[in-house]
Amino acid sequence: MSFIELGVSEEINKSLQEMGIINPTKIQSAAIPVLSNENIDFVGQAQTGTGKTAAFGLPLLAKIDPDNDNIQALVLAPTRELGQQIAKQLFKYTKYTNKVFTEAVYGGEKIDIQISRLNRPTQIVVATPGRLLDLLNKKALDISKIHTLVLDEADEMLSMGFKDELTRILKKTKGNRNIWLFSATLPSELNEIIDNFVSEDCLKVTIDKTEAVNSNIQHQFVVGDDNNKLDTLAQFLKSQGKNRGIIFTKTKAAAKVLTKQLAAKNYEVGLLEGDMLQKDRDRVMRAFKNKTLKILVATDVAARGIDVDNLAYVVHYQLPDQTEYYTHRSGRTARAGKSGLSLVLVNNKEQRRIWELEKELSIKFLKIK
Repeated sequence: MSFIELGVSEEINKSLQEMGIINPTKIQSAAIPVLSNENIDFVGQAQTGTGKTAAFGLPLLAKIDPDNDNIQALVLAPTRELGQQIAKQLFKYTKYTNKVFTEAVYGGEKIDIQISRLNRPTQIVVATPGRLLDLLNKKALDISKIHTLVLDEADEMLSMGFKDELTRILKKTKGNRNIWLFSATLPSELNEIIDNFVSEDCLKVTIDKTEAVNSNIQHQFVVGDDNNKLDTLAQFLKSQGKNRGIIFTKTKAAAKVLTKQLAAKNYEVGLLEGDMLQKDRDRVMRAFKNKTLKILVATDVAARGIDVDNLAYVVHYQLPDQTEYYTHRSGRTARAGKSGLSLVLVNNKEQRRIWELEKELSIKFLKIK
């Protein structure tokens, strides 16, 4: 089906086509018609990179009254980057329609600047949970009249420790709004929130497990000695030429060491780790997005919310402990219908983890000599 057949307006469809978004993904096909036309709660489980922003963003815009200056919808996201990305997408979707005013608020920017921006007409607020509560405490915004509360990357928000904040926000809006929850995985903590706050007769959509990991990703692994790992990585990066990608480590210490080692080999490489100041993080992300940096070394926590188009590969320099982290990591490549590569570097002992991932995620790895 086309976006028009899903009920998207001609004007918004024109914007989508200009953005290169032509064919709806499964989660978009499942969510858009229902959420645009009905007042229901919704739980959508779909992988990173499957177009969840449009799946909730387009119905959200269809429900906004552009003549009403009140905040009508609230979108919660785990990171500043994802929040900014969502706000930017919503703005792009409305290029040919009545103006809908969206404001993104997040930590790492002076709160007074955000308060002054919120004094303008604002119909959608995109927020990180901590900053939203700060603003509510200062009575800088009113969310009592919202009709829709979207939780995007809900599992990420919980794994970042936002459970208390989410619970407080959900309680503040109880009873007068629909909840649309989108998540790549549904851990028990998240099911607890669903049981407590989401209507029992909500619509639940799961894009089946066999498609949990994007089918456009090629999964490969190389077995080698830990001492040769850096050389194996260097060979791979050489083969990638000007392609851009992200290399994942499990720890901040490993990320710092690897970044130095790659810089010593004259690679243009940036580091993203959890202890960085926001301004340093922004600088690295700007350089990566505008392609002056080809390679990013990142930890799982630091990479949350990254949304960069046209990444050719992801390298797992160290395998994550949790299966869903493999899914989140590999979902950084092969976005918007493109293909990508997910390469794992393991030693002999770690090889069985490859078979476990194959079984758990219904994917096939190719061994590279």
